[in-house]
Amino acid sequence: MAGEFDRIARYFAPLAGPEGLGLRDDAAVLTPPDGCQVVLTVDQMLESVHFLPGDDPALVARKLLRRNLSDLAAMGASPLGYLLTTALPVATAEDWLARFATGLAVDQEIFGLRLLGGDSSSSRAGIALSITAIGSVAAGTALTRSGAQPGDELWVTGTIGDAALGLQARLGEWVDDEGVLTRRSLLPDPRIGLGLAGIASACIDVSDGLVQDLGHIAQASGLAAVVRAGDVPVSAQAARFGFEALEIRLTGGDDYELLLAVPPAKAEALQAACGAVPVTRIGYFEAGAGVRVLGGDGKELAFLRAGWAHF
Repeated sequence: MAGEFDRIARYFAPLAGPEGLGLRDDAAVLTPPDGCQVVLTVDQMLESVHFLPGDDPALVARKLLRRNLSDLAAMGASPLGYLLTTALPVATAEDWLARFATGLAVDQEIFGLRLLGGDSSSSRAGIALSITAIGSVAAGTALTRSGAQPGDELWVTGTIGDAALGLQARLGEWVDDEGVLTRRSLLPDPRIGLGLAGIASACIDVSDGLVQDLGHIAQASGLAAVVRAGDVPVSAQAARFGFEALEIRLTGGDDYELLLAVPPAKAEALQAACGAVPVTRIGYFEAGAGVRVLGGDGKELAFLRAGWAHF
């Protein structure tokens, strides 16, 4: 079995950009673009918590990277590179590492970034992984959660609930004949590069559930958010499960779509910026606090939980 430095040289050094100095030094040296601020985010994935033991390592790698890219997208940032940490059981097969590195290489080419460095260690209880993604945004234009204003409309990209239903399908709780929901669970599509600066007042990505993540915007902005449940976009595959699946769709998370507060006058600009990415108006912000989800009859819906609980 290859040692730590042999593994780095074999699997990860080929992924490094020039800023990573061949992964032979203690740190990378990165120069951000002129007139830009640096945006940093970190996310982790743990075996049996964020992915299943039998999952394809290439898809694990790609989801790990894409979760971080989604955070950059929510800030309106463009990716520059990333740092990777791995903690692997001693018995981890070389093929697992090879496939993991291949997955990273695929998405590096898709999203235009390179590995800058990181750390490797051993684990006594399952695989633990993390990525710190580094991006840039024109100075003063980063999107935050705190900028929503009363009267702003609430928009969301893509469809909501596919990933949560896909995970349940993988666990045998639903039937996913076409595999579309399973694919969304395994491989999200981060909304990088939409050009939302100057259009959205506030933004967050949907990782822990639409209701819970929307609550973060509402709290940070000092407002109430109202969602019309019937307007939340649903894929044809998820729609087959009907009202029974509504709660998990709105609270299950793992969508990595963007929730946006947008002034009504900028609705057309938002749609133009999103281009081929579907974007749907699902509610609004008003004075008050908290999140209300309204059913078709206008009455407020109650859910057992707002979203994923980390503790």
